[in-house]
Amino acid sequence: MPETEVERAAIREQMERILANPLFRQSKRYPALFRSIVENTLSGRTDRLKERTLGIEVFLRHPDYDTNLDPVVRTSAGEIRKRLAQYYHQPGHDGEIRIDLPSGCYVAEFRPPDAVQIAPPPAAAAPETVRPWPLYSAAGIIFAVLALLAVGNIRSQTALDRFWAPVFDAPNSVLLCLGGPKGAQPITRLQERSSQADGGAEISTLDMMRMDRVAFSDALTLSRLAGLLQSKKKTARIQRGISTSLEDLRSGPAVLIGGFNNDWTLRLMSPLRFTLERNVQTGLQWIQDRANPSDRKWSVDISRSYLKINEDYAIISRVWDSTTERVVVVAAGITNYGTIAAGEFLTTPAYLEAISKTAPAHWEHKNMQFVLATEVISGNSGPPRVIASQFW
Repeated sequence: MPETEVERAAIREQMERILANPLFRQSKRYPALFRSIVENTLSGRTDRLKERTLGIEVFLRHPDYDTNLDPVVRTSAGEIRKRLAQYYHQPGHDGEIRIDLPSGCYVAEFRPPDAVQIAPPPAAAAPETVRPWPLYSAAGIIFAVLALLAVGNIRSQTALDRFWAPVFDAPNSVLLCLGGPKGAQPITRLQERSSQADGGAEISTLDMMRMDRVAFSDALTLSRLAGLLQSKKKTARIQRGISTSLEDLRSGPAVLIGGFNNDWTLRLMSPLRFTLERNVQTGLQWIQDRANPSDRKWSVDISRSYLKINEDYAIISRVWDSTTERVVVVAAGITNYGTIAAGEFLTTPAYLEAISKTAPAHWEHKNMQFVLATEVISGNSGPPRVIASQFW
């Protein structure tokens, strides 16, 4: 193990050099696991380098997941070993620090460059004992030089990348699930109604046109999220909530867009701390905090004129959902202004960078929820502000 910060910095620089190679750069899954293994090894946290722990922290698996049915850690580690061997076999890498992942464990090994030869002492001098680590010869100088070069040049993922990593790294396409018009019924139910033999009404063209309506706020948020996924070369499937089944949600990661107009948002968020609630009689809609259930401070009275609404609220969630057994991201406003603010928050690096500075350690590997507030001026939403959060 390296003993000085200089040596550790040199190893981190070598790790970034490896991750920048096409063998790793073009992958979404392996860099996250490789980085976690190296960082935990350097920090001496080898107790975290267990298959189940890595599955939970890196790939956001449920704590009780079956490692035999879902060997994501084992298969990814095997692929990392293969790609490391290919990397060091390429010309020009034999003089670099060696990072290996021995078979059968998840603790990294570090070795000085094989190309560096320690010159033997003069014949008349007494034999010198060479310590393998720390290094006192040319290899040690190389470590120091690499560490100096590392200052200001270490490439790392942005907070936005770390937030979205469980979605970007998933092998399946991403489902973007949109809310629909109020009172809309699933198409299958309308088809059943139209096929009834006892005079059931047929689906009219007007019915279908109403089914196809999408709120502007949801469409704007959809375009932002779809653009983000496209920039990461991630395939997206777009469906309306009324046409989405549980099987659809179990097929890969999902992003739920919309609050009260998306039944899947209400259903999947119901066990969490922050949820959407409403009183149909009074028109009051609010974000419920289970830690303070009687509080209605984050509320909007939708019975008032929209020009009199001066603030809206939204919930951002990124959780491993026990119902679908997949990662689910939620962007849900109390009204349309909140949903627009949620979409802006999820696709703007600066907002997530600000969160990362105050978030707990390894926040990117945790479930999380944020409550956002946005000022509404003349019917337009302002920048999102985080007013509450929960990590677990």
